[in-house]
Amino acid sequence: MTCDHLVCANCNGRVSEGRCPACRATRARLQEQQGPFAALSPAMLLAVLAGLLAVVLLARQALA
Repeated sequence: MTCDHLVCANCNGRVSEGRCPACRATRARLQEQQGPFAALSPAMLLAVLAGLLAVVLLARQALA
């Protein structure tokens, strides 16, 4: 889960903006829970997988 679309009940602002202490605390907690690949978008993950697949196929052809 990301804080991009969350709205704070205290200040009615986006949590990602961190307007009040509650926003900042929630944003910090969510950032701690996220893994190393949380910043990658689904499109970026697909591009990385496609690149890895291309490298594997090229390496396989070079060995054959």
